[in-house]
Amino acid sequence: MPSVAIIGSGPSGCYAAQALAKARPDVSITIFDALPVPYGLIRYGVAPDHQGTKAVIRQFERLFERQGVRFAGNVTLGRDVTLEALRDGFDAVVLATGLHDDLRLGIAGEDLPGVHGSGAVTRAWNGWPGAEAPAIGRRVVVIGNGNVAVDLVRLLAKTPEEMEGSDLVLPPGTGVQEITITGRSPAEAAKFDPVMLRELGKLTDCAISVQDVSSGEGKTVEALQALDGHAPEGARKRLTFRFGMTPARILGQTAVEGVEFTDGTVIPADTVVTAIGFDGARAACDAEGVVAPGLYATGWCRRGPRGTIPENRADAMAVAARIAADLPEGPGKPGFAPDCATGYDGWQRIDAAERTAAPEGRVRAKITTLAGLLALAKDGET
Repeated sequence: MPSVAIIGSGPSGCYAAQALAKARPDVSITIFDALPVPYGLIRYGVAPDHQGTKAVIRQFERLFERQGVRFAGNVTLGRDVTLEALRDGFDAVVLATGLHDDLRLGIAGEDLPGVHGSGAVTRAWNGWPGAEAPAIGRRVVVIGNGNVAVDLVRLLAKTPEEMEGSDLVLPPGTGVQEITITGRSPAEAAKFDPVMLRELGKLTDCAISVQDVSSGEGKTVEALQALDGHAPEGARKRLTFRFGMTPARILGQTAVEGVEFTDGTVIPADTVVTAIGFDGARAACDAEGVVAPGLYATGWCRRGPRGTIPENRADAMAVAARIAADLPEGPGKPGFAPDCATGYDGWQRIDAAERTAAPEGRVRAKITTLAGLLALAKDGET
């Protein structure tokens, strides 16, 4: 039986395993992850109030429970196992690690306390083990014109009651009063999903104004125009959209005091959150995801930080088709997992414990320390 190792248990890794298991039922698949919990971006990167998006986990549960795919958590590539060892032990290895680092603005002041990247913020709000709670002040500037920026401002603007049904771990910022979302492009070129913009129109404690959107066409512009003037009675927070704004520097000596833009505009702020994309090492591969014989890449690791979860499914399926064609028939390499690896049964114990401990208004109470996760994941091991 040929064997395949997939490094990364986020959506791309799981979709690749799903497609490969269907195309080649004779193949043994092991999905590795550095954490003792699976699902990567879905668990820690999707906004905690978007449980519908996180529901894709249900189909991945079937992958592990019914299709015989093995989960090997608590395995860090380079520390617990080398890429060379995996390539020696498996017939194929798939890199599906994603990209985790926030892109930097490259301007003065971005290392000041009070400047945060969207990825780090979202992971903290989602309970990434050991993540520090970002300090969010009263006046927040969000830099970015995409859906991640919309996620951020929505979470900052929501009331505790509006977060019911989520798996939020850390409150986004109970003292927030003023939020400004800025981007370089004009409104008609913004990458906002109109559906997500319309969701902002349901906020009950946040007034919204949209500047520079009187002209332009398209569904995004229409959604922005519809938001302009949203003013719930007694709203304590204010959200402003501003376009055509390129940041020049972040002001302050020991902490953030504001953002200066290239046109000379200064927006006072005590917190800046960047949402301009992600960075990291991408695999050098061909159009079909082949890095080298027996080594493949999929998802953001292959294409860069673009595309939604459904778009990464299509990418993973294409790479899986190439792997299925390349794998030998009959006996193959046996595959392995290091002794430190935790299994899917360990994740099931974690999942059950988190759901049982869920406070009122939450779907789970996430365990936020690696030690706590490992204690449950290894419970019962001899």
